[in-house]
Parts: sequence; structure tokens; C-alpha cells
Amino acid sequence: MLRKEWNAVIFGLLLVQGCAEPLPPVQTFSGFAQGTTYHISYWTPQAQDDAQITTEVEKVFLDLDKTLSNYRPDSTIEQFNANTSTNNQLVGEEIVALVKVAENVSKLSQGCYDLTIKPLFEMWGFMGEELTIPDDVALQAALANIGMDKLQLVDDSHMSKKLPNVRVDLSSIAQGYSVEKISNALEALGIQNYLVEIGGELKALGSKPDGKAWRIAVEKPLPGEQKMHKVVTLPRETPMSVMTSGTYRHYFDVKGKRYSHILDARNGKPVTHDLVAVSVFNESPTIADAWSTALLCLGQEDGMKLADAEKLQVMFIQQQGTEFVESKTRALTMSTQVTIN
Repeated sequence: MLRKEWNAVIFGLLLVQGCAEPLPPVQTFSGFAQGTTYHISYWTPQAQDDAQITTEVEKVFLDLDKTLSNYRPDSTIEQFNANTSTNNQLVGEEIVALVKVAENVSKLSQGCYDLTIKPLFEMWGFMGEELTIPDDVALQAALANIGMDKLQLVDDSHMSKKLPNVRVDLSSIAQGYSVEKISNALEALGIQNYLVEIGGELKALGSKPDGKAWRIAVEKPLPGEQKMHKVVTLPRETPMSVMTSGTYRHYFDVKGKRYSHILDARNGKPVTHDLVAVSVFNESPTIADAWSTALLCLGQEDGMKLADAEKLQVMFIQQQGTEFVESKTRALTMSTQVTIN
């Protein structure tokens, strides 16, 4: 399973303007949150209080951080992790809802995707700067606390552990959820034309002021480089999110062998397949985020089979030598909403 890196993939907004009549301007603002950058573009036919919009977005980020962050010990999820009791704990409706989404994706991926992978990620050294390869005894001990079945959803706001040392990492789904929350906040303020991007994960609604669709540039999966791979034109009539997971941003090279931070929760080890990037197109950023992680974990063959079975719109990129091989699911190939050039 991928532990989502906030800066895993970069998308560029391609704003193409040029019209004889004056058009409403596209307002943009950006900042730093969740260990990465965010960029928000929007416009409205009528004047808006831009300061109010910025303030509301910053408030949403703060609330999300207090609830979902695995990097601050006082967050709700880290308080749950630190508590070794197996009694019911109040975690709130947001965390319970995210765990429900993750449970479904985990089951369909046969356990490759799993939110309880946090101890494994730490064991391999991906929280720091140095790889640490665990021996079989340590690995098996860690795996004893891994599995979505080790969590119990009590009700809409309470959760419990079946084992004291189970710990939950929400990073593989929280960024998509953050995109969704920011988008919802904009819509609540009456904004119907926007593009929200957090660390390369994004959602768009509506169009640009000239009526043309939002277009984004998808990065080529190259370590240490930022080159455009594809240009994606998003639908104007319906909301669409694009979530990409990749193996090429966080890894260790040791003695000629690459250790990706994509860990298979079933065996606790980094994946070894040649699938380097998965982009999922879905109306829900939260669902797309979880699926991009799960499909990348599974690899090209199993990932494609599952994505086709679930009728998901997905683009896969494999690295074979110096070449990148792209493939699409049937749903994406037949899509009339998303255009990829």
C-alpha cells in the first residue's frame, strides 16, 4: 500500500484565455498545508469576497489537520493510535466515514491496500532518510498488528482496536478527502467554477470564464524531474477529480536495488512490479485517492483486472527500461467526460 506523499505528483493548471469581450477574472491563491503546497483557482459571474474565501479555506485546512494528521500527536487519529486500550474511542464521523471507504477498497484489493500499515512504514525507514530492512522475525511481529480486520467500527463516531498496538495511517486517503472538503467549502460559498489542487491531487467543477474546460498537465513519472506527460481536459458539466499515486517520489536505492515506499500490506514488503503511476478519474476525490493507492499496490495485471471489474476510469503507466508504457481501463477508454492527449 502506498503511504501517500503530499508532494507525490505535480499537476499544472493550463489557463488558456483570450476573448474579445471582458471576462470575469480567474482568482487564484495558494499556500502551504499538510506538508505540501495547495493552489486554488476559481471565478464567479458576480463579485465575491476573496478574503472570506481564503479565510474559509484556511479554516478547513486547520480543522482537517487537527483530525487527520499523522504528524501531530494531538490530532484525533494520533490520539487513537497512542491509546492502547481496546475500548471504544470517540474519533468522529469523518474518520469513521474514511475507514468505511478504506474497508471496501481493502477488501476488493484482497488486503493489498490497508490503513493499518503505519508500523511497517516506520519499520522500513520511510519516515526518515535511511532504509532499514527488517528481518523476518521483526516483519512477522509487525504483520500481527496489520489488517483492517483489526479495527472495529462501533457506530458513526466511535472506533476500537482489536489489538492494543494497531495504528492507523490515513495519508493514503486523507489528501483526497481534503480536496473534497475544500471543494465543498467553495460550493457552500456559491462558487460553481473552480479547480482545487493539493500536492498534485485535484478536483475541478465547471469551466473557465470563456466557457472552455479546465485542462491540467500530468507529470511524467521521472524521479527528480518535472516534465509533462499528458494533457487532460476535464468535463464542464460534471465535477471530476484526478488522483495519482506513484512509486517514483519516495524510495531508497541500496546496492543497486530500489526499495519503493509502496508497501504491500499482505507481506509487509515494498512492491517489485514495474507499475510506476496510477491516475484515477472519479467524481469523488476520496474514493479516487483510495483506489489510486490500491491499484498501484496491486500492479499492472491485477490492478487492471480489478479496475475494469469495478468500472473505474484509470490510467496506468509502467516503466520498462527507459520507456513508459501507458494503458487505460475500458471505462476510461470509452469515457466521453475525460480527454487525454
